[in-house]
Amino acid sequence: MNDTSACTEDDPAGGSTPGTPATPGSGTPAPDGSAVRRAFFASLTGTALEWYDFAIYSVAAALVFGDVFFPSEDPATGTLLAFSTYAVGYVSRPLGGFVFGRLGDKIGRKKVLIATLVLIGVATLLIGLLPGYATIGVAAPIALVILRFAQGVGVGGEWGGAVLLSSEFGDPRKRGFYASAAQIGPPAGNLMANGVLALLGLVLTESQFTSWGWRVAFLLSGVLVFFGLWIRAKLEETPVFQAMEAEKARPEAPIREVFTTHPRALVAAILSRIAPDVLYALFTVFVLTYATGELDMSRSSALAAVLIGSSLQVFLIPLAGALSDRVNRRLLYGVSAVGAGVWPFLFFPMTDGGSWPLLVFGVVVALALHSLMYGPQAAFIAEQFSPRLRYTGSSLAYTLAGVVGGAIAPLLFTALLDSYDSWIPLALYVAITAVLTVTGLCLGRDGDEDDDLGVARSAGRPAPSEGATTA
Repeated sequence: MNDTSACTEDDPAGGSTPGTPATPGSGTPAPDGSAVRRAFFASLTGTALEWYDFAIYSVAAALVFGDVFFPSEDPATGTLLAFSTYAVGYVSRPLGGFVFGRLGDKIGRKKVLIATLVLIGVATLLIGLLPGYATIGVAAPIALVILRFAQGVGVGGEWGGAVLLSSEFGDPRKRGFYASAAQIGPPAGNLMANGVLALLGLVLTESQFTSWGWRVAFLLSGVLVFFGLWIRAKLEETPVFQAMEAEKARPEAPIREVFTTHPRALVAAILSRIAPDVLYALFTVFVLTYATGELDMSRSSALAAVLIGSSLQVFLIPLAGALSDRVNRRLLYGVSAVGAGVWPFLFFPMTDGGSWPLLVFGVVVALALHSLMYGPQAAFIAEQFSPRLRYTGSSLAYTLAGVVGGAIAPLLFTALLDSYDSWIPLALYVAITAVLTVTGLCLGRDGDEDDDLGVARSAGRPAPSEGATTA
């Protein structure tokens, strides 16, 4: 696995795991195949439910919130203000990464993942009940920003734990595939969100959808969260964390340790996320505004294009993760990043005539390139950090990258198009982020499954892959 070097090699950050090894033979049984499958499914479904919540906000910000919460005579101003609340969900993620990432390395992955699911589910439910500007005035957008902030905090603490939940139960030699469970969540959640909103758009009139129809999608979150909690509550803690507990190797100050002992790993992981975030924002969020405003397409046509691309991602992402277990992970990621930087220069001229089939083709290709980066991404980021700091390091990288990537992307796309009335600045922006991501991949290191095997064996416990049947 990943034995071909790409760019430059770096010594594993963080060194060896501290602590005195326990006496071998005192371990508990390794997880069987059913436990591995349950962990994979819990990681996928929980993340999908949280991203359903996050995605319906993103779609509603593009299509509805400008009128409901930010009334303005200039539609562009209303859209910018709505996208500003979209950005709040990214800006608040580092807080979730700091708080929940630290707790995940100290008290365990499972407890934190239950807390994040509750937080984002309650926030989304309350958004669905929130009165608009016409009813309560300026209190409406203020409350919306607060609830969006809470959503972002939950998502910021969710991702790192979901990645570890599946990958630390599974075979470390197949980390790309197992870690991709959490990566399937965003397109699956986006698929559900767009599907629900598209269905509501078809059965309701424009005025009905704007006044109350969009709220139905938010209120459905309450049912979905209970389902996700039921799944996660049935799981045990990951074998790797159990081994760290047995060895008393849990960090006392994980945030400080990440910044002092893993600085290069953190920078590499942050940069690696930027291009995928920006590409995803362009082809799942901003493309809705672009298609309806610049190409004169209907809202349902634009949503359908995103729906088709997201449905294919559900299958492409785990395939890309599995492929990265067989070829060099960083090389696959890097080649896909280059393709992502080039594609917008082809997409915008191709769709300029307003052809819906070409819009679908363009979105599908873009999200396929995103899948080839996003599938291996979780494993790549987790591999940059030693197991005892993995939740904290992964969460910080994920959330800090979101601030400079996905948070500002829709705002910049909207502002650039409004200022220059040309797609070229938008394409150049994506190309620059691709260069940053390739730089991060060059700074990173290839994975070593012995990181997990060593932690488990030093605590006298069977390693995750020993005695476990693959899912």
